[in-house]
Amino acid sequence: MHRLRADVSACAADDGMVLLDERDGLYWQLNSTGAIVVQSLLDGATPEQIAERLAATRPVTRERATADVTALVSHLVRERLVCAS
Repeated sequence: MHRLRADVSACAADDGMVLLDERDGLYWQLNSTGAIVVQSLLDGATPEQIAERLAATRPVTRERATADVTALVSHLVRERLVCAS
């Protein structure tokens, strides 16, 4: 299960989501698909479940969805916005 770090805030936007890293004042804007990924992680879904959901509802193969979700989650963890709980 993943969660936002305690010093990261999330806010829905018209076309996605914004993450604010309160440690350094940087913000990250996610498009609608990125917002789905982050919200699904916060709701307890695994990256594999999210990829399956995206492949079923978007014009993308399961393999591509898996690669993209994995890359986004890895990036969010590397930037210390999201951590495994």
